[in-house]
Amino acid sequence: MNGNECAIKFENITKDFVGQRALDDVSFEIKKGEIHAIMGENGAGKSTLLNVLHGVLQPTKGQVYINNKEVNFNNIYDGIEAGICKVHQEINVVPGLTVMQNLMLGSETNHLGFVNKKAMNKETNNLLKRLGCKLLATDKISELSTGHKQMIQIAKALRANATIISFDEPTASLSNNEVDILFKIMRELNEQGITILYISHKIDEVFKICDSVTILRDGRYIKTYDIKEIQKETLIKSMVGRDVSMFAKRTRPSSVVEDEIVLEVNNLSSKTFKNMNFKLKKSEILGFFGLIGAQRTEVMRTIFGADREVEGTITHKGVILNNRSPYEAIDDGIALVSENRKEEGFINEFSNSNNIALASLSKYMKKGFVSQKLKNENAVKQGSYVGLNPNKPDFKTKDLSGGNAQKVILAKWLSTDADILILDEPTKGIDVGAKTEIYKLMEDIVAAGKSIILVSSELTEIMGMSDRIIIMKEGQIVTEMKKEAFSENEILSYAIGGH
Repeated sequence: MNGNECAIKFENITKDFVGQRALDDVSFEIKKGEIHAIMGENGAGKSTLLNVLHGVLQPTKGQVYINNKEVNFNNIYDGIEAGICKVHQEINVVPGLTVMQNLMLGSETNHLGFVNKKAMNKETNNLLKRLGCKLLATDKISELSTGHKQMIQIAKALRANATIISFDEPTASLSNNEVDILFKIMRELNEQGITILYISHKIDEVFKICDSVTILRDGRYIKTYDIKEIQKETLIKSMVGRDVSMFAKRTRPSSVVEDEIVLEVNNLSSKTFKNMNFKLKKSEILGFFGLIGAQRTEVMRTIFGADREVEGTITHKGVILNNRSPYEAIDDGIALVSENRKEEGFINEFSNSNNIALASLSKYMKKGFVSQKLKNENAVKQGSYVGLNPNKPDFKTKDLSGGNAQKVILAKWLSTDADILILDEPTKGIDVGAKTEIYKLMEDIVAAGKSIILVSSELTEIMGMSDRIIIMKEGQIVTEMKKEAFSENEILSYAIGGH
């Protein structure tokens, strides 16, 4: 860090949307050359503040200062010209193009009116070399991992001569090895004098990579801490305004009905997984754990009828299913909360009531027409049950925080009256407060006699919430564990080595 020089200063930043205040008089400073985390529950205002910084949004009132000079960005391009760039959580690339074509898209180098491909390839390779990246300008984007695609975003920032780079949940889709590489690059950028803003729900990451952390809560500034002088428990309490366990924890006794099987999978196989055999009991939370490539999601999509061309049988309450489509699965009482909630969970331009009604439209028919009144009534009822905030039927789901958007999706599937809910990474990218609410909701669901299959990559979550755990590796089940036998070391040993 460069002493106490100020890189960014937010002064009385307030941002109002229709019917909601997202930021309320936020003021704090970020020092030059530091890695500064911004943390808070979903809906705390983190992403809104970043959007104000980058010029995506203009504040209702307040000022932003860069290097002690007031700035007024009208759009994101104004921010980029001022050396402020963002590495997005959702990586937008054009799959059919090369690394160079994606990196240079919209700002191609030209000579005498013609695109200078040779010069752009050379510049791209130099930028990738600076990042210590083994990619080449001519590599196809479609063949790259998520981590490599992220490197291209960082290279874009370097090309823009960025002095400030923000990272919004950058590790959400990365493997552990890719996270290590990203952190190494962040430290190197930091050593070059680049100021980094880091938004993450992963507390361990913040303690590992950041110098300081600012807490937002309900759109308000709470406090800025030196990372060396703050304990994790204190940080969490600052975020949520109350004591919250860092780990998933059941708060009531298990209600599993041991002798009642609601779902039985026999010899289920496809191109990506083999010989899946397991049973789900009434009122049980059955966990599925595995590392990247374990094919857990593919198994769940097959049970839900989204993927076909499989062998084997799926039996629901004694009846063999022929789930050739999600519609049939829904009719059979099976619901899937997809890992990819933004693309598969809800429709962007729909309101909460319309998204919640998507999977159960026949319930809202009146005289041959869909009744908006009935949809609104259902949305309020289900929204209240899942703790949706704001619980407004006409509020657009896309404008909700990640945790509340996930509650809309849960409300959608609960509206179908499904007795089996498959939850695929239900708390991915969600803060600790919202996680606790979803864990409580899971307990409410099984207490009501329904059953849950929980797919999670978080060991604390899978161990804390599951009655049993099935561990997968490379498309196969390697073992099954009962709760009394749960062991972090053993679970990881099976997931990594298969024994």
